[in-house]
Amino acid sequence: MSSADVAKTRDNTKVLDLVYISIGAALIAICSWISIPTAVPFTLQTFAVFFVLLSLGGERGTLATLVYVLLGAVGVPVFAGFSGGIGVLLGSTGGYIIGFLFTGIIYIIFTRFISKKLVVKIIALVLGLAVCYAFGTAWFMNVYIKTSGEVGLVTVLGWCVFPFIIPDLLKLALAVVIAKRIEPVIK
Repeated sequence: MSSADVAKTRDNTKVLDLVYISIGAALIAICSWISIPTAVPFTLQTFAVFFVLLSLGGERGTLATLVYVLLGAVGVPVFAGFSGGIGVLLGSTGGYIIGFLFTGIIYIIFTRFISKKLVVKIIALVLGLAVCYAFGTAWFMNVYIKTSGEVGLVTVLGWCVFPFIIPDLLKLALAVVIAKRIEPVIK
């Protein structure tokens, strides 16, 4: 293979990476708009983050998540309820959105340094979700205390974490099933 062929292959790979990252960011945005009405409404945003990491890999999936967060930060209405802007990220629930990046980083670390086996990927996503919950909860408490007054950790966990654990684990299971199905299609 000539050096020109190598360069062309490298350029094609970069373009393909950009396409996958863009599609991943768009998928996260679309899933954040899908709200399932329950006593505590939730979106499919977490499902999309899991799916993008599983199907695109740690690096591309985390970059897709970063693009999603940055698009929202500059005002593109990619967040839940068709919202966007730095105010959403600086608001009480913004820490959970930023926490998705930690999920991606943990996924990269596990799949790069431990194994690419499915069980390791699932453990990485569960641990990443726990870190996302922890970061988001700390962020929520900080913002809430500044704007509304004292609130206890158990209260915040009751509002922001406990109602979402089972739905998020179900979303993780669904993401695993779908990602395994499309694995042969994505390079």
